[in-house]
Amino acid sequence: MGKGRVTVFGGSGFLGRQIVKRLAADGTPVRVAVRRPEQASFPESFAPGGRIEAVAADVWDEATVARAVEGSVAAINTVGHYVEKRGSSFDAVHGEGARHVAHQALKAGVGRLVHISGIGADPASASPYVRARGVGEVLVRDAFEGATILRPSVLFGPEDKFLNTLVRVARLAPALALFGRGKTRLQPVFVGDVAEASVRVLADPGTGGKTFELGGPRVYAYRELLEVVLRQMGRKRLLVPVPFAVWEAAAAVLSVLPSPPLTADMVTLMKRDNVVGAGALGLEDLGISPVALEKVLPTCVDG
Repeated sequence: MGKGRVTVFGGSGFLGRQIVKRLAADGTPVRVAVRRPEQASFPESFAPGGRIEAVAADVWDEATVARAVEGSVAAINTVGHYVEKRGSSFDAVHGEGARHVAHQALKAGVGRLVHISGIGADPASASPYVRARGVGEVLVRDAFEGATILRPSVLFGPEDKFLNTLVRVARLAPALALFGRGKTRLQPVFVGDVAEASVRVLADPGTGGKTFELGGPRVYAYRELLEVVLRQMGRKRLLVPVPFAVWEAAAAVLSVLPSPPLTADMVTLMKRDNVVGAGALGLEDLGISPVALEKVLPTCVDG
């Protein structure tokens, strides 16, 4: 892929910003498509010379999507959320919204499309979140046959909501609650590695139509992960098993909040392992050596 413009939907989010930064570092012009472009500010160091522009786009509004991809050679859709809000359901964002991006990208003659999904996406899942992710993949494939799908595990990195939340709770609480007995396995992946994967996929036409599952170099049981965090912090905390039924009840109570810190879908996600599947294409197939969580953790603890 040359230096034609790339449109990044959701480019102001945690992953989106890293993708924008990585593209701009190569001198690629980037169009950041977000609902509130006035909030999508990027440091001059990201792209000296002003190769980043922000435009208003809502994946549910195909007209705005069409304007966002006009004249671009590639598009990356990073839009997603864990909490449903009024007018922004999982189906609207991860399902139909994803289809709108794929459809308009094809219509505009965009050469390459990368769709960010997640490990475990399944259109038959009982979880509305996981199901919408799976349906979105199917709709994207139907609308844009050569789309590449990236399925990252839980993302970590400076300013993430994953490690930083664990660190914040560990600083304040005398004990940490486990999901069940803390045996659910996770394979956290560095946000920078997913951004790099996105760029390499665009540069390699041979990745068109393929799906990659992106995980870090180590698989942790949830209990092990908390122990790693605590060791880095130099803290000791009691790890308390909490039945999933209790978590589900708590999620139901918290669901009345505008932005609940815990949802039923989050609890459902913690019931099943989130690791790269056997035989799946991954970071190594893109020539990327994944960054270890322990290497980045000090920035969360000391930052």
